[in-house]
Amino acid sequence: MRKTFWLTLTTMTLALAGLPAAQQTTQVHPGKGGSPHVRTAWTIDGAAISVTYGRPSLRGRPEAQLMPPGQPWRTGADEATTLETDRALTFGTLTVPAGTYTLFTIPGEAAWTLIVSRQTGQWGTMYDASQDLGRVPMALGRTAAPVEQLTISIDDTAAGATLRIEWGTASATVPFTVG
Repeated sequence: MRKTFWLTLTTMTLALAGLPAAQQTTQVHPGKGGSPHVRTAWTIDGAAISVTYGRPSLRGRPEAQLMPPGQPWRTGADEATTLETDRALTFGTLTVPAGTYTLFTIPGEAAWTLIVSRQTGQWGTMYDASQDLGRVPMALGRTAAPVEQLTISIDDTAAGATLRIEWGTASATVPFTVG
């Protein structure tokens, strides 16, 4: 009971201060190919949401080589990137029921596409389109400075939240709501 109250109080305090909702990042493992794997968790509008992913670094490599335009991309390194939620989320016209899913993206020059897949537990390069729960467009912006290591975050907003994927100069976002 105390923990729930503290998290709620902390989240409310951060929201009132204009700061992002409480987030907790823990290392899952150091990564087999040198990319650390993390699990970042948020509480957004009462929903417990987490993303587990490998965080590759650019290391001077071209962005288009690492995030191939027009092709499904694992959106991370090594194992597939997973999204877990204990409440339904709605991304545009796509409703994602409570559960565990794999996230892929299709990078593009002007916009990206978020792919939510029902298939889980696979290696990140094992994409099966027949397992898609659905796809939604993502707005593409540019970062103020290049982001060396892939970062996936959720920003709490007045209308719900925004999933943000940043790497290199790309900042792909898609708003969502809980429930």
